[in-house]
Amino acid sequence: MATTRLIPMHQNKGKTVSQCLADRTEYAKNPDKTANGEFISAYECDPATADAELLAAKRIYADRTGRSQQNDVIAYQVRQSFRPGEVTPEEANKIGYEFAMRWTKGKHAFIVATHVDKAHIHNHIIYNSTTLDCTKKFRNFLGSSKAVRRLSDAICMEHKLSVILNPKPSRGHYGKWLGEQKQPTFSDRLRQAIDSVLKQKPKDFEHFLTLMQSADYEVKRGAHISFKGAGQQRFIRLRSLGEGYSESEIREVIAGKKLHFPNKTAASKPNKQVNLLVDIQAKLQAGKGPGYERWAKTFNLKQMAHTLNYLTENNLLSYDALLERAAEATSKFHTLSAQIKAAEKRMAEIAALRTHIINYSKTRDVYVAYRKAGYSKKFYEEHTADLLLHKAAKQAFDELGMKKLPTVKSLNTEYTALLSAKKKAFTEYTNDRAEMREVMTVKANVEGILECSKHIGTVTRKGESDKIYRRTLELHRS
Repeated sequence: MATTRLIPMHQNKGKTVSQCLADRTEYAKNPDKTANGEFISAYECDPATADAELLAAKRIYADRTGRSQQNDVIAYQVRQSFRPGEVTPEEANKIGYEFAMRWTKGKHAFIVATHVDKAHIHNHIIYNSTTLDCTKKFRNFLGSSKAVRRLSDAICMEHKLSVILNPKPSRGHYGKWLGEQKQPTFSDRLRQAIDSVLKQKPKDFEHFLTLMQSADYEVKRGAHISFKGAGQQRFIRLRSLGEGYSESEIREVIAGKKLHFPNKTAASKPNKQVNLLVDIQAKLQAGKGPGYERWAKTFNLKQMAHTLNYLTENNLLSYDALLERAAEATSKFHTLSAQIKAAEKRMAEIAALRTHIINYSKTRDVYVAYRKAGYSKKFYEEHTADLLLHKAAKQAFDELGMKKLPTVKSLNTEYTALLSAKKKAFTEYTNDRAEMREVMTVKANVEGILECSKHIGTVTRKGESDKIYRRTLELHRS
């Protein structure tokens, strides 16, 4: 166990209690963070309508007791963070539920949302400030945070999980709490997996890839071999892992031509990222001194080398080939970007429509009663919130031209499908964006080195630009 915090949830300025509850619960229930809602549990409320049920309890409390809200605290949240690798999401959710039951003594409705989008699994536990019988409210007391931590630690020890002794107050993330025990990065874990697989003496490179898949790594083939393990959002290329971990070096190790020395850190690898060349003359004219000039010349030489390496590795031996690669990368990136934006737009529409449908259903009886009362002013004043929700929902349906409302279930199904497609596309999107940026930088450097923009503008004979391109490449190689 790493951190446990009790956080009072306040009503935000300019927002209603209903809006604030919806914002907080929707964040906790985020499908991207909870594996499409798989790791959400609740007590005395439905996770889908938790915000509305918590709000209803507050209204009943006001009616029964005649008391008004004395402060702006509308609910409470407890965050639990677990050490990576100690618990599964299912176990974390059960522990969170057990904690919430013991902490609230079963007197407050709550939801437990387990987030799995970070390296460390963590719970967001939100419980209503109003009791289930709507007669009392939870009062935050002096030392409540310590009491929360003691109870959470006790439950964790009962489940044979680690706890942090004498933790220092912090608002930092899990890694800061661990201090010197900071967990390895995804790149570190990938290196360790490669080290382990190479110890098994794979017979060839294909066998090596098969063993990596057995170690729960997804393999992406192409110009560059890359891997994605559990919890990763992006693939990691072999060439980015540093000395001893490139595809060619691993092939040599497998063939017995080279020894492998494990656990090379990322810090030991040279920077092979291609950056734009510095316009030295422009910088000097802007006031930079001799020291900057010396640095810039060295920097430009390194970037020329990285640029030429990129061209050679990707077999871009003509300027036309480079232009084609740049155009393909740009087109692919913009296509995926448009797909993701379209999915996000539709998901936002579904979320809004789903909320309106739920609100419409819940407030329909109130509106019918209002109509039967002859649109009484007194009735309106007593049920303003419900009537406004009903009106907003009806207006939304009219704007969409909807004659028949879809079911919430069908909307949830569509939302899940869109979310899955978006996540799949986004992984590819991030890789394509990086590839586009890299090839466009290379293109800009090539045009700077060769002064291609000037040459291309003056050369009219077919193939002349490629001759200049190859001639200059050879010149810089020498």
